[in-house]
Amino acid sequence: MLAKAPSLAADELIVDLEDAVAAEAKERARELAVRVLRRGPLGRTTALRVNARSTPWWEDDLRAAAEARPDVVVLPKVDSPEDVSAAAELLPPDTGLEAQIETARGLLAAERIAGVGHGLEALVFGPADLAASLGVPVLTIGAGASAYALAHVIAAARASGLQALDGPHARLGDDLGLVLSARRALEHGYDGKWVIHPSQIEPVNRIFTPSPTEVERAKGLLEATQGAARFEGELVDEASRRLAESLLRRAEVLG
Repeated sequence: MLAKAPSLAADELIVDLEDAVAAEAKERARELAVRVLRRGPLGRTTALRVNARSTPWWEDDLRAAAEARPDVVVLPKVDSPEDVSAAAELLPPDTGLEAQIETARGLLAAERIAGVGHGLEALVFGPADLAASLGVPVLTIGAGASAYALAHVIAAARASGLQALDGPHARLGDDLGLVLSARRALEHGYDGKWVIHPSQIEPVNRIFTPSPTEVERAKGLLEATQGAARFEGELVDEASRRLAESLLRRAEVLG
């Protein structure tokens, strides 16, 4: 998987030491991750997801990350700003951080977590662990995510100028479910979505990339008369211009 990763059309590659690795394989996985990451860039933004602060592997994972020097360290199950601060103390100062919001405590503290600094770049919505924490009766990763939780995380991220990413859709081969999940995240304002299989990359990229028609309409709207005006049968005003600017920024980043 690591050898194949650079050929994939994903924006970020995450080497996982957490839920994807059984307890008895944690140390071996950590050694492999360090060896691979130290060879150099994998062709994309490269991230290492460590184990949670409450586990016995957390500190060793972070020391390994400090040695491997990925672009980003993903912190799972972040419950408080202190979880981010404690991790940052063990990492080089130029290491980017992403905090996963996937517990009831983390959801309630999302605003304070987002504002903690320490190189934090993004909040990541964690649907499975959050569903378990809230007692949502589902058994599939990605199912049961509430509109409230999605909106809470994106609002916290945006208020502190951070990116917001949606978690994965685990039902492989469920193309319709994947597209609906990605579109739900997009409609909440998220910047992207994690995927867990190469077959999911293209549909997710397509959903989050503004279409040529949308880009042209946004450009036309910006060229319309200032203030309130009629544009293609629709009332537009300065708020509409801000929407157009937001879409064009997304198109520029993804392009």
